[in-house]
Amino acid sequence: MSAPVPDPSPAAARVRVEERLAGMEELGKLGWGEWDLVSGEIYWSPQIYRIYERDPALGPLSQQEAEEAAVPDDQPLRLAALEAFRRAERVDLISRVRIGGRVKHLRTVADAVRDAGGRPLRVYGIVQDVTDQQTRAERLAAAEHDLTARLQRIILPIPEEPIELPGLKAAVRYLPATEETMVGGDWYHAAAVRDGSVLLAVGDVAGHGTPAATTMAQLRHALRALTVITSDPGALLGHLNQLTCELGAQTPEVAATAVIARYDPARHELVWAQAGHPPPLLNSGGRTRPLIRPPGPMLGVVDGAVYPEAVTGFLPGDVLLLYTDGLVEHRGQSLDTGTDAVMATVDEAVRASPARPLAELVARLRRANPDDDTCVLAARPLPRRARRPCPDRITELAKSDV
Repeated sequence: MSAPVPDPSPAAARVRVEERLAGMEELGKLGWGEWDLVSGEIYWSPQIYRIYERDPALGPLSQQEAEEAAVPDDQPLRLAALEAFRRAERVDLISRVRIGGRVKHLRTVADAVRDAGGRPLRVYGIVQDVTDQQTRAERLAAAEHDLTARLQRIILPIPEEPIELPGLKAAVRYLPATEETMVGGDWYHAAAVRDGSVLLAVGDVAGHGTPAATTMAQLRHALRALTVITSDPGALLGHLNQLTCELGAQTPEVAATAVIARYDPARHELVWAQAGHPPPLLNSGGRTRPLIRPPGPMLGVVDGAVYPEAVTGFLPGDVLLLYTDGLVEHRGQSLDTGTDAVMATVDEAVRASPARPLAELVARLRRANPDDDTCVLAARPLPRRARRPCPDRITELAKSDV
């Protein structure tokens, strides 16, 4: 039995083309439509009706129905797309609509035929259901965020209680960005050195996600290892800079900032250096001021860079705050405004609780920056009487002298 011979007529050919187009539209979950702005006529292909789960007998959605189906949070995206269309640009937008009791992600690509004056005469475009792709992307992003957050907790444990060091107490807080996917490279270090001094540091690796967290871990662990060789802040930054430059040769655009301070409890002296980092804030005599920064480029920018040191007194009753830029840099406000606000917070904390300024300060610094992670390290020297407490008073002092 011979195979059937296809009908060669033009009508049959059009039917076959339409069937193929319909199959391609259904496979790609996309449909096309036109809107004649002169006559007001709107045409939807069958696949758009399937995307909107709408009976073709009802015709295309009215403007009111479309607005009611749209997710309100996506309104800024839709307004931006409308402005682009008015500028005679092609629109390419992914937004959400509520259809059949669930939310779909729809990609709309639209353009227009315009008259000589640029006024649109006919709008045409495609609509594609990209819900599955968006869902997969969100799951992948959530998985990466979870992995990075676990990595960060392992390599950067944040102590809940104050850290007791020779002649000094410190408190640490980490404020993650409010955006769930924003896991950054902020880090801290607070530890005693073999010569009896105390090393304090905070740093910030550019970027977010696993790469930033990985670089942060390398710098933090490198600093701990380098203190076996030297405790000079400038020399330590020089070594970290060399490491960051070498990392940048393997992974382009690696850069970081850091500030390192060494406290000598015998001299009540603070020696510090910085690499493109905001200056520490020092509250002395009840007033907070930023320390004058010695020069020093960001880590990973200048190969062989030198980092000069600065020296300042750090006496019992003083409070020092090291922080990453997320504490003072906020969208829509100047750096000076952010710094002034933090200094005012330090002043208020010291006035409110002069006996327990660290606990009061970290309690007040709990407002997260929605755009960037923040790490804060607050420290204060202890009076001489509290440095070597009797064994039966260790627990009592640990609870009261924060």
